[in-house]
Amino acid sequence: MKSYKKNKKNISIILNSLEQMHPDAKCELNYTTPFELLIATILSAQCTDVRVNKVTEELFKKYNTAEDFASLDIEEIEENIKTCGLYRSKAKKIKETSEKIFSEYKGKVPDNIEQLIKLPGVGRKTADVVLSNAFGKPAIAVDTHVFRVTNRIGLVNEKTPEKTEFALMDIIPKNRWSKMHHVFIFQGRYICKAQRPLCDKCEIKPYCDFYCEEIFSNEKTKKR
Repeated sequence: MKSYKKNKKNISIILNSLEQMHPDAKCELNYTTPFELLIATILSAQCTDVRVNKVTEELFKKYNTAEDFASLDIEEIEENIKTCGLYRSKAKKIKETSEKIFSEYKGKVPDNIEQLIKLPGVGRKTADVVLSNAFGKPAIAVDTHVFRVTNRIGLVNEKTPEKTEFALMDIIPKNRWSKMHHVFIFQGRYICKAQRPLCDKCEIKPYCDFYCEEIFSNEKTKKR
């Protein structure tokens, strides 16, 4: 796909327009503590937030601390989360992460990315979600929506989520990182969908690489 270079003015217009399109964008996982958010985020891999919230609504009534989960057998965790999908691997990660938090951090979730990504099953995306939402620290968590939307628009042109994260950090003001993370997710869920993006409902069409390339291709086809 052809890339149309974005300048600071265009980037600002894109960010402002997306925020106006999704003024209520926020974390849709339900939690009351950093540990609950960590567990919910681990469960959210290849699973909808709606489904995760249904599971954690009952789960957190019974277990909601690192000590609780560390004391459980993996089979018990599996039984409580099996409707989330990939439940066996997630149960193992939850068990091992809880044990590490309980034994090494006195039951408290670390509030820095260096320690978070050393927890079993916690990558940069999960760490960024926890840092941003539970601790109020600026972060851009790059999930499938953020990766697709920002590269499709042409804000960045990267091949991996991690490179996309660092590229976005370079072009977006730090005080907007956390908000834009949610805005990009909402854009990906409701407008810039993977298979059939709703370009007619999008207000940033003139600045979007994907849309401009589609127009260019259609015009080229008409001339044949």
